[in-house]
Amino acid sequence: MATDVVVSEQQILTSRRFRRFKLDVPVRVVVHTEDKTRIIDARGNELNEGGLAVQAGVELEIDNIIEVEFTPTYGEPIRVRAIVRNRNGYRYGLEFIAETATDFDRVADIRIALQGMGKLM
Repeated sequence: MATDVVVSEQQILTSRRFRRFKLDVPVRVVVHTEDKTRIIDARGNELNEGGLAVQAGVELEIDNIIEVEFTPTYGEPIRVRAIVRNRNGYRYGLEFIAETATDFDRVADIRIALQGMGKLM
């Protein structure tokens, strides 16, 4: 016998691993292929230390590995490897990859950058 589970929107918002920061910042999406590397200007929003939502005029597929670069309000640009987890048109949900020491350093840089940001979703 199947049981339907009903979850409220508030429960979904509070069950996330990381707090989301609502923002609208320019980012660069870096896509590497066998033939070339493409750099696409995009807009980033809904940032947290686990990932980022971007609006980019490029065709990406679920599970593509890309790089995202953005410059926090202070400091140097941060480039992070990410995997495409979902998409809706040209809006992509990216999860930052943290497999190597360098990856972990970049995620730490994001965490530091987030400490200076204010708007939570």
